[in-house]
Amino acid sequence: MARDPDEGAAFVFELVDDDAAGPGASPASADAVGPDGQEPSGPADGPDGADGPDGAGPPLPPGSPPLTWRRAAPFVALLAVALGTGLAVDGTRDAARMERMRDATGGVSDLSTPLDETWSWSGKVDLGEGMTDVAVLGDDLVFESEGELVALDPASGEEAWTVELGDGPECGPTVSPVWDDPRTPSLVCLQERGRETEVVVVGPDGATSEPRLLPAADTARYGHPHTGPDGTVLRAQRVGAETPLDPDVQCDASGECVGQISQGRDLVLRAEDAVTGEERWTATVPFRPTDAALCTSTFGAAWGSSENRIHLSGQLAPDAYGARVRADLVTVEGCGVEAALTASGVPLGGRPEQGSSVVGRLDSGGYLGMTWDARVRTTLYDADGAAVGDVAGYVISPKTTDGAGPVTLLSIDELRRRLSAHDADGAARWDIALQSGGQEFLAQVGDVAVITTGAGSVRGLDLTTGQERWLWDGSEPGTDADGGYFGTAYVVQAFTDGQVVLLLAEGNGSVARGMVALDAGTGEVLWEQAGGGPGTTLDPHDGDVVREGISGDLISVDGHLMEIGTLGVRGLG
Repeated sequence: MARDPDEGAAFVFELVDDDAAGPGASPASADAVGPDGQEPSGPADGPDGADGPDGAGPPLPPGSPPLTWRRAAPFVALLAVALGTGLAVDGTRDAARMERMRDATGGVSDLSTPLDETWSWSGKVDLGEGMTDVAVLGDDLVFESEGELVALDPASGEEAWTVELGDGPECGPTVSPVWDDPRTPSLVCLQERGRETEVVVVGPDGATSEPRLLPAADTARYGHPHTGPDGTVLRAQRVGAETPLDPDVQCDASGECVGQISQGRDLVLRAEDAVTGEERWTATVPFRPTDAALCTSTFGAAWGSSENRIHLSGQLAPDAYGARVRADLVTVEGCGVEAALTASGVPLGGRPEQGSSVVGRLDSGGYLGMTWDARVRTTLYDADGAAVGDVAGYVISPKTTDGAGPVTLLSIDELRRRLSAHDADGAARWDIALQSGGQEFLAQVGDVAVITTGAGSVRGLDLTTGQERWLWDGSEPGTDADGGYFGTAYVVQAFTDGQVVLLLAEGNGSVARGMVALDAGTGEVLWEQAGGGPGTTLDPHDGDVVREGISGDLISVDGHLMEIGTLGVRGLG
């Protein structure tokens, strides 16, 4: 057994590189040379089991290969655990980091090596609004598939549970993982039961409520149902007397309408408990004069279209409205009406001219509302919907974060040509010159903010000062050439394991979609996969490529990375 070092001293392991030592190297030739180039004097401390020179551990048997890092890893790991050295601390920190990534936005347990397919689930993933819409319930990926709600275990790809749906099902909130956080505490599913509509609520592990038929009287009184957030059914309808159209409104054969609609009807929005039918909240969205171009039958998503009035050969629909529902935000838009509300019914934003504002959610909690006229401004809200700050310019939040540092928001003020960092309440942290337009906040990892520009370069900025720490423009090291696909690509998604930032870039023209992994601290390219990336699949009969590289959307669930596409779902690791 090795001797304990003197108090305050450390164990020293002199390890050589595998290639440098070579297969024929001996312990003496590789390791046993002192600082003056001579072999150390003095025999080993003792016979069998005794320490070697300087108490560095037991001597290796004669003729043994040198103690390289690869060979020494198990030996050193055991000593680290037994003696409490830094390696044990590092291992604990890595484990803690990987565990933290399971709950972080865009968090993946390990991105240190190129990705490969780890499992595959074949089946149809139903699309929503033309995109792949999914949800994350508990630790499972959930989506609609041919009349069923399917949940996949992200680690194995096995079906964790399924729920059979009725006719014409619509489950929500589901979102595209490219644009929104798909995590939700439950899903509300509306389905047809004969001439009536039935609702069920599905929670983690597939727990399903008793089906409830929606009374026809409630539909007549409150409007047509829509899936809502937090286990609710939303209803909405126009109220008030019908108003005549303004005489200057005109529509051409292509469906383009011009003129101003000065009078219209308000919209009343109601959220009811999906299980009991009890009212949770109501909100009235007042009508505001609006451009006729925002009142066409093709504007916005249809909701309760059977009650819409159609005018001017079916081109103008002054009662039309639609909604977009996420786990903690409801946005309603239609002719003369526009509103954003939290899941508990708190309205966000003021009453700017329709079409000149947008409200979004923040992955860190809270919301932002951007308004533009002569100048863009952003109001920040907390998770309860209360305004907490106001920032010049438009605010962007990171696509992914390691969850370790303070909440950081970046704002871009095009008029001043400034890029600024802010806390969650809008308090300024630093302010630097804006180098180019099209900035995106890709990742917040440790003390680095990773951003990209419209020019295609990626920069690492010090989170505290805004000073540039590193720059990568896609070029090969030591050359001035454009670095292949990334120089003309757009970053679609970003993920991190707390040390590495993975970028999924969408090419254009002859540029292939691909991935690049950067060291978050240095900007060093750790690996790339472009074109024929992970899991290129060939048809066994004719050899044609069935799937090449990444063609679908990526999503991280419980620290596991997956791809969702037309061929199904597969795990990447």
